[in-house]
Amino acid sequence: MMQEVSKPSDQFDGLRIKLVAGNSNRPLAEEISSVLRLSLTRGVCRRFADMEIFVEIQENVRGEDVYVLQSTSFPANDNLMELLILIDALKRASARRITAVVPYYGYARQDRKPGPRTPISAKLVANLIERAGADRVMTLDLHAGQIQGFFDIPTDNLFAAPVMVRDIKERFELANLMVVSPDVGGVVRARALAKRIDAPIAICDKRRERPGESEVMNVIGNVRGKRCILVDDIVDSGGTLTNAAEALLQSGAVEVMAYITHGVLSGGAVARVQSSSLKSLVITDSIEPTEAVKASRNIRVLSIAPLIAEAIARTSREESVSSLFY
Repeated sequence: MMQEVSKPSDQFDGLRIKLVAGNSNRPLAEEISSVLRLSLTRGVCRRFADMEIFVEIQENVRGEDVYVLQSTSFPANDNLMELLILIDALKRASARRITAVVPYYGYARQDRKPGPRTPISAKLVANLIERAGADRVMTLDLHAGQIQGFFDIPTDNLFAAPVMVRDIKERFELANLMVVSPDVGGVVRARALAKRIDAPIAICDKRRERPGESEVMNVIGNVRGKRCILVDDIVDSGGTLTNAAEALLQSGAVEVMAYITHGVLSGGAVARVQSSSLKSLVITDSIEPTEAVKASRNIRVLSIAPLIAEAIARTSREESVSSLFY
């Protein structure tokens, strides 16, 4: 059975760890530290005039179990470089163990060669994190589970499902819900969520003409009269979601909501979602929400800080992390 994520309690007392935060998502890092009842380690992370990154850890970390909190979201290259330099600084300061906590793993969509003479950038990023000195990686809802195999160090892929399931149960009657995968590749993810709320699934079959654009061609499954929940790991341009929502409504769905882990929402995605047929888009704060997201009428943000905090505490105490989800 999937466990509920615990609220702050005495179980976090006595943790002997250090939390170091980069600049990619300070609000999330501060919330994680609040749940764990620990202060963020003092440090400086700034830019020189030519935008080179400078890092200085201003506390003793010798022999410590250190967790570096940093998503590699936009600007992806700056945040990735900041993560690598933070890890290097901690390694040279003689930290005993360094865990890179990367709620959103950038470059994850480049996990294979889609054509000749193309890179596998997700593997390159894994190599960089390892070579910088990380002893362990913790991330959330990887775009493809096999990315864990790109690392030769322990890698925990957490799932946002417990947070989403709790929200769904609090807001909806489960009897008339149907979970929908917006494409064939997300069927495993949709099936896993559907199993947790005992709902049937449907699939939107799409044809992508070019990156960032998609066209829904067919809905596989009977959605007539159903309240549909689209489930995916990443929403970027929003094209796939909005097209899927329209197709579901045309197929007889009563209303369409979406639960997505990582709200990349680049370009005009927020405006596209607001003007779409989606009743609501629910994302997590694995990526810091922009002001446009916060102001949107139909986008909500769920906190994954308690989930990550629990995983950090269990890792520190050498306890099972997978039992959080099964």
